Amino acid sequence: MGQDTLHAVTGAFGYSGKYIAQRLLAADKSVMTLTNSTDRANPFGDRVRAVPFHFDEPEKLTESLRGVSVLYNTYWVRFNHRGFTHADAVQNTRTLFTAAKTAGVKRVVHVSITNPSEDSPLEYFSGKAKLERALFETGLSHAILRPTVLFGKEDILVNNIAWALRRLPVFGVFGNGQYKLQPIHVDDLAALAVEQGEKADNCVIDAIGPETFTYRELVATVGEIIGKKRLIISVPPIVGYAVGWVLGKLVHDVMVTREEIAGLMAGLLCVASAPAGQTKLTDWARERSSTLGLRYTSELARRRDRQAEYRSN
Repeated sequence: MGQDTLHAVTGAFGYSGKYIAQRLLAADKSVMTLTNSTDRANPFGDRVRAVPFHFDEPEKLTESLRGVSVLYNTYWVRFNHRGFTHADAVQNTRTLFTAAKTAGVKRVVHVSITNPSEDSPLEYFSGKAKLERALFETGLSHAILRPTVLFGKEDILVNNIAWALRRLPVFGVFGNGQYKLQPIHVDDLAALAVEQGEKADNCVIDAIGPETFTYRELVATVGEIIGKKRLIISVPPIVGYAVGWVLGKLVHDVMVTREEIAGLMAGLLCVASAPAGQTKLTDWARERSSTLGLRYTSELARRRDRQAEYRSN
């Protein structure tokens, strides 16, 4: 694909979308973004044009995508809340795929999740599976990337584990803490997305990092790196959720959901695939050991404030 082709990234002012846009700009691609936050600070200046999603006006969404060669879709919601739900995200993404097809987009690179299943009782995983099928049914050339947990400067999970370790005398893990996860650096995911944007064959890739941790090991490793080794205890999932709920109220956020706990404990954030990323979480955390977790990162604060740029940790 030539240098002058237009690439559209959903959420380029957010987290993973920003890294994809950075990669594309570094490769001299023309980039636009579809976003719900057109007033958010634009880290790219006039190099990236922002266009509203227009999910409720599919004709406008289609027109926005005319001339786009590759669509990189990171759009999703982490949990159900007032004003946004997984069901809404599924419907909106289907609308986006249909608009892309109608507009003549040549390829879609779509960010999913490991181990999606339409039969899953967890809406996050069943919704992602429904969207994989919907994308396949459009007939569009596509790459589906299935990451587990992302980490990076704007990270939530790892940063907030460190935040809790800095403030609490003990850290409770759900159950035995032996379920596994394979975090990937957000820029490694972006590199993979841009690489797949240049290809034409349909594929599904487990986008995992080079290190596998049990949840207990991850907490212990982060604590050791930031110099806050804590007693790690096993607690019933309902107790862990209750503690997270209380802490969430204190920081005006949703710290963890029942679905996230269930998905983690079911081993859905671990696969038997070769790593797709190269950056080790341990190396990344050591480089930021003095600052990691100093401030809490709020999901809801990002959604409430549609103007401020995502804060780096």
